[in-house]
Amino acid sequence: MSSTSVTNQPAALASLQAIPKVRIYGVPISKMSMKQTVDYLTKVIELKQPHQVITANPIMVMAAQDDPSYLKMMQRAELIVPDGTGVVWAANHVGQPVAERVPGYDLIHELMKVGEKKAWKVYLLGASNEVIQAAAEKIRTTYPKVNLVGVRDGYFGDAEDAQVIQAIKDAGPDLLLVGRAAANQEPWIGKYKEQLGVPVMMGVGGSFDVLSGKLKRAPKFFQKLRLEWFYRLLQEPWRYKRMLLLPKFAVKVMRDKENVTKP
Repeated sequence: MSSTSVTNQPAALASLQAIPKVRIYGVPISKMSMKQTVDYLTKVIELKQPHQVITANPIMVMAAQDDPSYLKMMQRAELIVPDGTGVVWAANHVGQPVAERVPGYDLIHELMKVGEKKAWKVYLLGASNEVIQAAAEKIRTTYPKVNLVGVRDGYFGDAEDAQVIQAIKDAGPDLLLVGRAAANQEPWIGKYKEQLGVPVMMGVGGSFDVLSGKLKRAPKFFQKLRLEWFYRLLQEPWRYKRMLLLPKFAVKVMRDKENVTKP
């Protein structure tokens, strides 16, 4: 079943709940470092405990303020990592800093490195067929010992959900990476995570675009200045309306400083 004995499993499962968190407008953000996060998710896979992992940014936190069902979905997720620079800044601003930013794209690669050693089974779901196939080839080339058990584009409707879920279940992955439209990526995982039963189910946003080579990752210069969002905007100008939420989030946090961390 796993490397953890049945006798020790209750104690091990209990330890999975001990995640230090800071609540940003009701959204529980992990304070763990990248290494701690990878170690935690490695244990999750060994124990085969279904976990929804959300890589949170300010846009998602703002969406949760406008949509109670989205907020509830986030609150039910087993792990939310601070992907966006704005989330890291907000935690620092209210005096409950996270260990560091945990970018979803980097988290994918760190998990793949462990997956190389442990021969994890991985399923890729999302993007266009061209993009997802190119992303899959990148993973096969970079991490040849990772077992890609399924690759499917994200262009399917509600009527096909049952078919997609069954295909994933039949493949039995340890890790499911989902890259779909922002409006339904996390809600889709949240809705079906019990049926899917995959140990780690993570929304990866546009990471497939970067993996495939369709988009370029921001250079280190932009990353150090915490301007990855701006570099992406330069590549995808149509995203400007969503990006307008970033200054609104910052203003809201500064204005509500005493209430940001309240449930």
